Amino acid sequence: MSWFPCSGKSNKKSKQKPIDDQIFLSTEKLKVNPSLGAKEPALGVKKEPSSDVKKEPPVHSKDNSKNGPNQISAQTFDFRDLAAATKNFRADCLLGEGGFGRVYKGRLESINKVVAIKQLDRNGLQGNREFLVEVLMLSLLHHPNLVNLLGYCADGDQRLLVYEYMPLGSLEDHLYDLRPDKMRLDWNIRMKIAAGAAKGLEYLHNKANPPVIYRDLKCSNILLGEGYHPKLSDFGLAKLGPVGDKTHVSTRVMGTYGYCAPEYAMTGQLTLKSDVYSLGVVLLEIITGRRAIDNTRAAGEHNLVAWARPLFKDRRKFSQMADPLLQGQYPVRGLYQALAVAAMCVQEQPSMRPVIADVVTALSYLASQKYDTDAQRNTRLAPGTPPRTKRDDDKKQSGGSDKDQYGGPN
Repeated sequence: MSWFPCSGKSNKKSKQKPIDDQIFLSTEKLKVNPSLGAKEPALGVKKEPSSDVKKEPPVHSKDNSKNGPNQISAQTFDFRDLAAATKNFRADCLLGEGGFGRVYKGRLESINKVVAIKQLDRNGLQGNREFLVEVLMLSLLHHPNLVNLLGYCADGDQRLLVYEYMPLGSLEDHLYDLRPDKMRLDWNIRMKIAAGAAKGLEYLHNKANPPVIYRDLKCSNILLGEGYHPKLSDFGLAKLGPVGDKTHVSTRVMGTYGYCAPEYAMTGQLTLKSDVYSLGVVLLEIITGRRAIDNTRAAGEHNLVAWARPLFKDRRKFSQMADPLLQGQYPVRGLYQALAVAAMCVQEQPSMRPVIADVVTALSYLASQKYDTDAQRNTRLAPGTPPRTKRDDDKKQSGGSDKDQYGGPN
C-alpha cells in the first residue's frame, strides 16, 4: 500500500533553491541530544523543549559533530555512479516500489558496499519536498532502529537516496503471501520486531527537539537486517511535532489508509499519539497475520482495527486472533499481554493511548520472555503425569466426571 493525500490543495510550483541550501536552512529547526549518538535511548527521559526553538543553540548527534554546526553527514553521489551500481537500473536489480519511486539493489564501488538506491519517480505523488525531508531527518537522527542514510544524488532533475542494504526486506514480506519455502516468523521474532520498531519511534518522539512525528509507520516501512533486526525507513512524510504549549500541528492529511489515527484523518491535527495509533495497527498485524485493510476478507473483517475491537472485550476469543501460521506455538499469557498493548494503542481517543515510552517498556518485556517452541511441542506430546493419573482414578472411584476436574483452563 502506498500513502495518499486525503485533503488539501497541492502546493503551487515555485523556483527551487539549490538542494544543499534548503537542507542547510532546515537544520536550524531540528536539534538532537548529543549524548545519544547511536546508543539506545533511556526510557521516559525527555529534554524539555525550549519555547523559542530558533534561539536555542544547535545540538547535534555525535555522528554529525565532526561536520560542524548545521552540516549534514550524508555524502553526495554522482548519478553516473548510481546508474553503474544498479546496472543502469536494470529490472533484475529492482527491490520494490513505493510512493517515492523504485528501490534498487546495487554495489557502489566508491565505498565498496552493497546498498539500496531509491529513485524519485518524477511523475509520482511524492516530490522534492519529501526528498529534502528524508535527507534532513536521516542525516541528523541516528539510532540502531532507524535505517542508515549513506548519501543522496541531486544531479539536474534526478533525485536519489542511498541507504544501507537491509537483506531481509520489509516486515510485510514476512507476514503476507509467503512462498512455501519461506520461513514463517515465530513468536519470539515477532516480539523482537515490534519492540525494535517501538524503540525507533521512541527515539523520534523523545530525543529529537522538537519531537519528530513519523506519520507513515506501517509494515512495509519496517525493514529487517541480519537476525531480523528492525529499522524504520521512509521519512518523506515526517513532521516536526508541537513545541511549547502547543498540543498538535495542523497539516494536510497524508499517510496510508488503515494506519492513520481517526482524529488526524478527520481534522488534520497531528500529534505524537497519531504515531502510537499506527504502531498499534502494526502490532495487530504482527500478532494476527492480517493486513490493516484487506478487502478480500468477509464483510466486517476488511478493516483490522474494526474487526479486532469487539474481540478485545472477550479474553476467550483472544486465541482466535493469533496468526494461524503460528500453529498455536505462542505463550498464552504473552498473547494476552501483546493484544492488551495493541488495544490501548488503537483507542479512538488519543488521550487514552499510552505514551511511546510505556509501549517500549511493555514490548521490551514481551521480547525478553523467550518462548521455547521445542519444549512446548514436547509437553504436548508427553504422556499424562502420575498426579493427573491418580486424580483420574480418584474420579472414577467417586463417580466424578472428567469435566468436573478439567472443565476449563486456569
